Amino acid sequence: MIYELRIYHASPGKLPALIKRFDTITLKMWEKHGIRQVGFWTAYIGGSNNDLYYLLEWEDLRERQQKWDAFMSDPEWINARAETEVGGPLYTHITNTILKPTSFSNLK
Repeated sequence: MIYELRIYHASPGKLPALIKRFDTITLKMWEKHGIRQVGFWTAYIGGSNNDLYYLLEWEDLRERQQKWDAFMSDPEWINARAETEVGGPLYTHITNTILKPTSFSNLK
């Protein structure tokens, strides 16, 4: 297994809308495409309180590429994303890191 840490840096004032989109739209689309989330977080102490952190689980980079490409090109997702961004983008940028567990990690 590999894990993907994605950090969405929300546009000013847009973090609640970004969280709502994940909760009500994105997660259903991920389920449709077989994308597995490990968890979502916002900063409680430290870091930016305007960021959304989440972790995805993949068998390998090939699975990631296939499922992510299918999700990103899905017309239902493209339309839903456009509708939720009528008032402007929900984030300024994304930080993305692919992580490989150590031999002693609880997640392997």
